[in-house]
Amino acid sequence: MSLNERISKVIEYSGFTPSEFADEIDVQRSSISHVTSGRNKPSLEFIIKIKSRFPEILWDWLVTGDGEMLKSELPNTEEPVTQEKQKPTSLPDLFTMMNNDKDFGSKEPEEPVIIESPSESVKTHQNKANEKIFDSQRLEKLNEEIISQVVENQSNKIKRIILFYENGKFESFEP
Repeated sequence: MSLNERISKVIEYSGFTPSEFADEIDVQRSSISHVTSGRNKPSLEFIIKIKSRFPEILWDWLVTGDGEMLKSELPNTEEPVTQEKQKPTSLPDLFTMMNNDKDFGSKEPEEPVIIESPSESVKTHQNKANEKIFDSQRLEKLNEEIISQVVENQSNKIKRIILFYENGKFESFEP
């Protein structure tokens, strides 16, 4: 039996129409038609989706065709493991909680509320010379420093000035 025939048998087993089966395992409807007709081979993802939706189908049978289709058709060599699906419990709503709460409406003893005021931070003032300079502060230089830089720059001569424009062009000037 080919893989395409086994998938047709799974569709028959499920009791769904091919389009319902496609919706059930979350694949395109056309892919079911292509696989069952033999035009395309199913992908691994396609087979995994079938197996995850129908866990009672054995991998060996689905992939290779060996053995029986369903787990329940196997001869019992071990004690059957029953998997009970736990019914999801919904969280109680507000009104259910109110009806179950015997103390609802009674006042709780009030404890005195102690409010602590935050301690004030003390800022020490520093001399201007000792102040730290942050990135966002304007840099101020002493007059002596500015004069020394001007003197240093006079010994250096300009070789070339290049202007870059936003449109990607540039101009170069040499004195």
